[in-house]
Amino acid sequence: MDAACGDDVEVFYEDLSEYTYQDEDAFGDRESFYELWYRPEYIRLNVGWLEAGKPYSTGPVSTAFVEKLQAVQQVQWMNVCLGVHECDLCSEAEAPEGNGEIRIPGEVGVAYAAPFLLAHYITVHGYRPPQVFIDAVLAVDLDAWAATRWPDVPFPWVPENAKRLLE
Repeated sequence: MDAACGDDVEVFYEDLSEYTYQDEDAFGDRESFYELWYRPEYIRLNVGWLEAGKPYSTGPVSTAFVEKLQAVQQVQWMNVCLGVHECDLCSEAEAPEGNGEIRIPGEVGVAYAAPFLLAHYITVHGYRPPQVFIDAVLAVDLDAWAATRWPDVPFPWVPENAKRLLE
């Protein structure tokens, strides 16, 4: 696990700013718990890293988008950390927790990096991600992703030299 994971790190990033939270990406297989670690060769752009007191865009999104995003979260296990982050937009008693991320491929060489709480931010707090991200989620071939199992991962552009770790 990366030393940067946990409650004491910055969680707010402007939408579409460059992702700098961790140097490496780690995809985990939800069935085997094996992991694939690598230094990305693609640009990662932030989406949905919200924090209380910071402005964020709001507005409606389609049900199809929300359902597809939630389905992606069921098949992708990304950069899971030991610590958790609670939604600080909710009251402490009701705040859900997240401890990982998702990656959504964009145009060639670009991936969107979002916190696992993203669907919560959208459905509960009215957050509206950038349209380019919405379009990218809707373009995911969910059947192909759901069928992908270790040692492959449900994401394109993983470098050939990626290190496969059996944990």
